[in-house]
Amino acid sequence: MTAWLHVVGVGEGGVAQLSPAAWALVANAVTVLGPPRLLAGLGSNQTLVPWEAPLERMIEQVKALEGTPTAILATGDPSWFGIGVTLSRFLPAEAFAITPHPSAFSLAAARLHWALQNVATLSLHGRADAALQPHILPGNRILALTTDRHTVERAAKMLVARGYEESRLIVLEELGGPRERITSALAQDIDVSTLGNFLTLAIDCVASPGAALLPPVPGLPEDAFVTDGQITKREVRAATIAKLAPYPGALLWDVGAGSGSVAVEWMRAAREARAIAFEREAQRRTIIASNALNLGVPGLEIVEGEAPESLKGKATPDAVFLGGDVGNRRIFEAAWAALRHGGRLVANSVTLEGERALFERQSEFGGGLVRLEISQLDTIGAHRVLRPRLPVTQWWVVKP
Repeated sequence: MTAWLHVVGVGEGGVAQLSPAAWALVANAVTVLGPPRLLAGLGSNQTLVPWEAPLERMIEQVKALEGTPTAILATGDPSWFGIGVTLSRFLPAEAFAITPHPSAFSLAAARLHWALQNVATLSLHGRADAALQPHILPGNRILALTTDRHTVERAAKMLVARGYEESRLIVLEELGGPRERITSALAQDIDVSTLGNFLTLAIDCVASPGAALLPPVPGLPEDAFVTDGQITKREVRAATIAKLAPYPGALLWDVGAGSGSVAVEWMRAAREARAIAFEREAQRRTIIASNALNLGVPGLEIVEGEAPESLKGKATPDAVFLGGDVGNRRIFEAAWAALRHGGRLVANSVTLEGERALFERQSEFGGGLVRLEISQLDTIGAHRVLRPRLPVTQWWVVKP
């Protein structure tokens, strides 16, 4: 099948700067779609169709032209947070071809002499600013697409709040165009009032003394979370995430999520990992939402209701964590039935009733059992002691 659709990347210089090969793809199209500012450089011998928001409407516009010679003009590299990625979810690969222009990330790295392979790249364009949070680490360098100058302002406030006020923000406006401009300031000093709205944000992270270190490695301290006391402690949480084994794009069900700490850390641990937190208590759902935002996983789905009824109709999980009411047979059976073959289930218990259920299930379904016993430094009078916490019995199993 010959591609009927060509997605062509365009720089800030517009279609006038396209290569002869890229220009030929556009010139041979009967219909050209794109943002008005890019379509403005074309003649009148073609049907020019401006994008119509929202995204669903854009996809409808493309599908309506199926089979006819069509071109889409896109900014930069369409395969890097662009329309090319979106189209791959709706059209077969043979239906369209992509001709990229150097991305904003490539141009920014070239201007700054940054090693692009060592830079965190993300999009804050039309996305929650909280996605920046997991990348705020000492010495990390970040390149981010933005919605407008207000994205820069919010990012600076986030850095200051995290104790990274001396991080350098470099704003690269209209890269590759005739009005290209590069300015920089510390997060605590930046003034966005003179900035335009077509810009890429570069951040060179610098942590002040005492700034919290929140890496993507599981086992964040309890004080990194908002909690009412219902939280999986960090040592147990680290062991739990290790057994769940997150990987890119995988979906976790956190059933009886409490503060949502396991779901949050699962999503932070792997690229595009997803999670659903099931929690019946309204106050705890509010806490989960706060933790998801503060720790950079705004895509965490939170479901209210009583399990197992609340589990019905949700996407098939690749892993399941049972952290609450683990002795409830109905919840276990519903979660086990939903879990995909080859998926992992981990359950933790501190009660005798829950422990008995885990021993019985291990005998029936296999898997492993471990008792996690953690002692924490404390004092008795003038003396130091290691005071034991409640032991946690943990069962993990792979569904055949």
